[in-house]
Amino acid sequence: MSKLYVVGTPIGNLGDLSPRAQQTLREVDFIAAEDTRVTGKLLHYFEIKKPMISYYEHNLRQKGEQIIGRILAGETCAVVSDAGMPCISDPGEDLVRLCAQNNIPVEVVPGPSAVISALAVSGLITSRFTFEGFLSVNRTSRMAHLASLKNEMRTMIFYEAPHKLLTTLTDFCEAFGEDRQISVCRELTKIHEEVLRMTMGEALAHFTESTPKGEFVLVVSGAPEQANEETLSFEEVCALGVSLVEGGERATEVSKRLAKEYGYKKADIYKALVQS
Repeated sequence: MSKLYVVGTPIGNLGDLSPRAQQTLREVDFIAAEDTRVTGKLLHYFEIKKPMISYYEHNLRQKGEQIIGRILAGETCAVVSDAGMPCISDPGEDLVRLCAQNNIPVEVVPGPSAVISALAVSGLITSRFTFEGFLSVNRTSRMAHLASLKNEMRTMIFYEAPHKLLTTLTDFCEAFGEDRQISVCRELTKIHEEVLRMTMGEALAHFTESTPKGEFVLVVSGAPEQANEETLSFEEVCALGVSLVEGGERATEVSKRLAKEYGYKKADIYKALVQS
């Protein structure tokens, strides 16, 4: 039966590709890959020969329709990212949505996840957490995003590239304070894997002295319970939402997050955003 398979791939150690994932990649008709060069190396290592279609952020609309058309015509497809679980802060999210709209079955083949792996070794509270992905490169949007998280009591997880790490840690210190705890997870499952557990200030000082290398997952402790007593007026929340939307976030997602954070109605916030 034609369907889409969401297949998790290794985040560093190729030995983490499960037997089921290998079998799925061998049996599908084609693979939708974020970067065919990266996935090509993985397939070569496991001696899997399979046609691929490039599917990434800047062509997801056009290629998504092509992929859906092929599945509806009877083919099976596996969607993969360069590393880890696709569809999490990843273009595959849109492909799954298209499948749902076209009544195409979607089956998940779980695999490694940088988010969960970092959380597990962070040493911070794991029972409740929020994944925030990559921060915007636009400073106004980035600081608005962090401001919305100032009173977040759950553990927070971010992705970051090495060349932006110092900027992000500096902004973290401004938004959360230098004494907030952070676990800096670098090169997870790779040869130079490292987990540093320290305060924000200590992390900034460390990477000011040592040039950041590799890919990072930043796990930040939540705010103390008493900090959650602070709130913003409805007008302030809407102004914050406008900044986030201008930075590229969707109004629906911003409305949902701000409503949960500050207790106002999602519909009211959304209406204010679309009318601004």
